Amino acid sequence: MDQSEAPLLDALAQYHRLDRYGYSPPGHRQGRGVDDRVAHVLGRDPFRADVLASGGLDDRLSRNGYLSRAEELMAEAVGAEQAFFSTCGSSLSVKAAMMAVAGNDPGGLLLGRDSHKSIVAGLIFSGVTPRWITPRWDEEMHFSHPPSPQQVRRMWDEYPDAAGALIVSPSPYGTCADIGGIADVCHERGKPLIVDEAWGAHLPFHDDLPTWAMDAGADVCVVSVHKMGAGFEQGSVYHVQGDLVDAAHLSACADLLMTTSPNVLIYSAIDGWRRQMVEHGTELLDKALDLARSTRVRIQGIDGISVLDDRLLGDEASHDLDRMQILMDLDELGVSGYQCADWLREHCHVDVGMTDHRRILATMSMADDEDTADRLVESLEALSRAAESFDAPPRIDLPSPDELQLESVMSPRDAFFGRTEMVPADRAAGRIAAEQLTPYPPGIPAVVPGERLDRAVVDYLRSGVGAGMNVPDATDGALDEFRVVVDTATASIDSR
Repeated sequence: MDQSEAPLLDALAQYHRLDRYGYSPPGHRQGRGVDDRVAHVLGRDPFRADVLASGGLDDRLSRNGYLSRAEELMAEAVGAEQAFFSTCGSSLSVKAAMMAVAGNDPGGLLLGRDSHKSIVAGLIFSGVTPRWITPRWDEEMHFSHPPSPQQVRRMWDEYPDAAGALIVSPSPYGTCADIGGIADVCHERGKPLIVDEAWGAHLPFHDDLPTWAMDAGADVCVVSVHKMGAGFEQGSVYHVQGDLVDAAHLSACADLLMTTSPNVLIYSAIDGWRRQMVEHGTELLDKALDLARSTRVRIQGIDGISVLDDRLLGDEASHDLDRMQILMDLDELGVSGYQCADWLREHCHVDVGMTDHRRILATMSMADDEDTADRLVESLEALSRAAESFDAPPRIDLPSPDELQLESVMSPRDAFFGRTEMVPADRAAGRIAAEQLTPYPPGIPAVVPGERLDRAVVDYLRSGVGAGMNVPDATDGALDEFRVVVDTATASIDSR
């Protein structure tokens, strides 16, 4: 195929060249109806590009095949058999993959317990039974690592009837699993491996990055183009290969969840990014990796800030590391990651990505240069100097790994949709959770619906919120109360 093509972008250029006009949505009519105050901030061009995908960019039957052609080009570019675009983020794509593989299978799905909240949402939607793989824990740093092939093998021995396995790699911290080893373990049993590789869209385009999931043998791989690529927010691609997952059924599952009004801007940006990476990806990522290496060294020299690198790797840790993600430990500064993220935003107008009780993470991309690297380093130097003036961070009650492994009592779906009530925090321990409780970022649920709450996790979340943790999916954001399944033995008639 001619990888210099960009079918969706070319079609959009043609749309404007022919001066098409639609008496159909969107109602702003390529920006003609947009308030001048809106246009002053957003500009007119985004509205000019916001046209219908079918019956606009393409005809009503999509006979020109602009989208399907762009998807074929993407698949060839990254070495997958098929690729599908999504304008609803990887959250949709991973749910579709779960439904396609295990949607009607009583054996459930092997899942890393460090999965993103979108995976738990997939369990609630689909009714799939989770077979949780316990993460490997660095107890000293209160940090989880992706599962190993040996752990996955043990889970297959325990749940041989599971429909497949799903792991997250890279993690939001940049740590990576041994995908090749895990794929081999799954394929020995004729079962598929899904990889939530939302943070890995760039991986196919440079040999010095961690192994791309398709190259490692995964059957389905989901990537977010907006995270480490150059697409708009919500742009996602899911890739398929082999004969263990029915690609047509996967597409049909995605169609159940997908919007019927996909955004052409998002599609077109994915298309253009693919062309850019095929033509210039190696060069762009060469420069980006060199810049990330030098930036890591400079940050390591700042008093009180430690760049985590080899500390994250090993037999009982992660298999590989995406060094475009600069994870910094702040323990020596005696402050929390929440305090530092807030200070950097307020005083340096700099935002960081992942934040937790003792770490912050800065994501470098191919768009960064010496100027943006200097700004990051100078901001962190200012943070180091200012940290001694911070108030002592509020104490967070960090549970042990054993205390974090909550007992699964009900299916996530049954707990979420069952009869529920709100109970005070001091009465929540021992009750079955009916809501996700997810420190965000990184978006890994501490509590999944159907799990029995324990005192350690309740205290961890409540003390975390008091220290600046964000738990956006809690019914009560202050966590003074928790949503739990009604205890049928004591339920009142109006408990819901």
